[in-house]
Amino acid sequence: AIAPASPALPIGEVDASAAGARPTGLDELDRVLGGGLVPGAVVLLAGEPGVGKSTLLLEAGTHAAEAGPVLYITGEESAAQVRLRADRIGAVAGNLYLAAETDLASLLGHVAVVRPQLLIVDSVQTITMEGVDGAPGGVSQIRAVTAALIAVAKQHALTTVLVGHVTKDGSIAGPRALEHLVDVVLHFEGDRHAQFRIVRALKNRYGPTDEIGCFDLGEQGITELPDPSGLFLTHRRNAVPGTCVTVTLEGRRPLLSEVQTLVAPSTLDIPRRVTSGLDASRVGMVLAVLSRRADLKLGKQDVYAATVGGVRLGEPSVDLAVALALASAVVNLSVPSSVVAVGEVGLAGEVRRVTGVQRRLAEAERMGFRLAIVPAGSGAADSAAKSSAGGIEVREAEDIREAMAAAFGC
Repeated sequence: AIAPASPALPIGEVDASAAGARPTGLDELDRVLGGGLVPGAVVLLAGEPGVGKSTLLLEAGTHAAEAGPVLYITGEESAAQVRLRADRIGAVAGNLYLAAETDLASLLGHVAVVRPQLLIVDSVQTITMEGVDGAPGGVSQIRAVTAALIAVAKQHALTTVLVGHVTKDGSIAGPRALEHLVDVVLHFEGDRHAQFRIVRALKNRYGPTDEIGCFDLGEQGITELPDPSGLFLTHRRNAVPGTCVTVTLEGRRPLLSEVQTLVAPSTLDIPRRVTSGLDASRVGMVLAVLSRRADLKLGKQDVYAATVGGVRLGEPSVDLAVALALASAVVNLSVPSSVVAVGEVGLAGEVRRVTGVQRRLAEAERMGFRLAIVPAGSGAADSAAKSSAGGIEVREAEDIREAMAAAFGC
């Protein structure tokens, strides 16, 4: 038998100070990471092209450079191109080192010279390892390069962030083993035509996976959004038919979002069904429920449904707001601007309960809403009645017809 390098210890005697997280300087990113970056941790940050991954990491690297050297390796751009972006967003620091490399041996040479506390590799698909078959970005190369970088990170307690590409369906490119090898997997998402961005954790060995970080990407770089709810609401004096506000849960964070719909007579044999920011299959299901359970005539109508601000709403709790917005557009009656609706709609027309109703109502009340339509049996009405603030009225609805009556005051 081979003698171990260090003896096994009772878990209570293991020193955990070496695994303490260091803040990145971006509170929203620290929220997702569970407090910051852990020495020796390997983080994979994935996202679509142009979403702002490099900008986010330049900002984080600039803040981290205040505590020690940071090495930024770019394999997709020249060093001069990255410097121009850094000048534009104000991400220039004396301890932030920059190199353009695509060879793993040269990359490790820079690590040996700079001895950074944080290594950023943008992106792992562009780095090649000599002696390994395959083109850059291929399965063999990605697996070998990642394994080598992880070994260096663990040996030298070097925090490493790897930028990864995504495929057309939004999943992380490369072998599935890549996600299992790293300690943290973050997904940076958002509509590239809008400014709102979300960082969410898909895997985190050092913190929760139900938190999100919210950012605004503009010409001057990336800005944190600790209170993003107001971004997804249209601020108008008078309510307009075809709109309804809902409260979704992104991780643990409640966000108010507005659903907008438009229904118009179709000139086509097959009417249009167009969605933006919503799950098209769920919108189609809600249309069928309204036609069958609420007697609304939608069969020969073009239907358009979208969200405000480019936010994507895939949670089933959005169903009720979509249904009320569509019903509002059909009957040409406005849902009052002080109303929010939360609930999942079933095929029988029932309104099903959803999680986190109290958190959703608290956020709606904080934003000034006065009436909430929620599923029956949520217990929200009793809690609201006992609330000392008493600023929001709660009406429970068992089915879509009761929800429409509550929304339109019928």
